[in-house]
Amino acid sequence: MKKASIKRNFKTITIGLTAERETIYERINKRVDIMMQEGLLEEVKNLQTKSDLNALNTVGYKELFNYLDGEWTLDFAISEIKKNSRRFAKRQLTWFKRNEDSLWFDYKTDSKTIITAIEAELSA
Repeated sequence: MKKASIKRNFKTITIGLTAERETIYERINKRVDIMMQEGLLEEVKNLQTKSDLNALNTVGYKELFNYLDGEWTLDFAISEIKKNSRRFAKRQLTWFKRNEDSLWFDYKTDSKTIITAIEAELSA
């Protein structure tokens, strides 16, 4: 049985940013490197006793748990974080593209242009 939709007193606007796949992948790889430099491994070490929690079965944690458990090398774990992050980003993009009402912009678009589009959408 389908629930009746609830009338809400606000308008939802979904905004998406696009870029070439190569650019997205480069940025993901760079972000993983930054996360490692900023202490991701130490964070995961501190959570190792809780590695069985479902909330920690996410990209970044599960790969480093495999490293800490001696199953993988650190380099391999990092490459798996990057690969799995790219896969996750692809799934996110697919999910967001299903919403035909989304406003899409190239990631280099000036924020003022995006704000103007949002304002126009709000007043429509």
